[in-house]
Amino acid sequence: MIKKNLKDIFIIIFVTFLSLEIYANESYSMIGYWMTSQSIVLTEKCEIELCATIEYIFIGDEKDQKSITDTKNRDRSLRERSIVGINLISGFKYIEDVKKLSGGRIYDPGRGRTFKSNIYLLENGNLKVEGCLLNVCGHEEWKPLNVTLNDNGTMNFELK
Repeated sequence: MIKKNLKDIFIIIFVTFLSLEIYANESYSMIGYWMTSQSIVLTEKCEIELCATIEYIFIGDEKDQKSITDTKNRDRSLRERSIVGINLISGFKYIEDVKKLSGGRIYDPGRGRTFKSNIYLLENGNLKVEGCLLNVCGHEEWKPLNVTLNDNGTMNFELK
């Protein structure tokens, strides 16, 4: 009876350590779909840089996504372009498995301005995206999403 209990305890401990090992080795990447406070963004490698394209904007169902334009852009010639499809970041050389990218820029469509930026891949898998003016930085955490493509061409998004 004691041998059986010891064997069961050993199996439980082994499985627990194995699952902790798998969890600890889970690799996060800056590449993928992310939920921001106002949109869903796809980050991907564009040649040698990281880019972040707006894929979806959180607005009412009655509005067409493509009809929301970049009205606050300081460049008047860009004010008629759709917000969907805009690349938000530039100047970040993409390096695989890096936890911090710095020296780039991020565009804020809500203000129509571009700011110096840093991007951090956090331990919890979120992206911390900073925008800086002078030496004052604000940030937002983007949450990673799992995406499934439906038969009808639509996508389902779910937090990882």
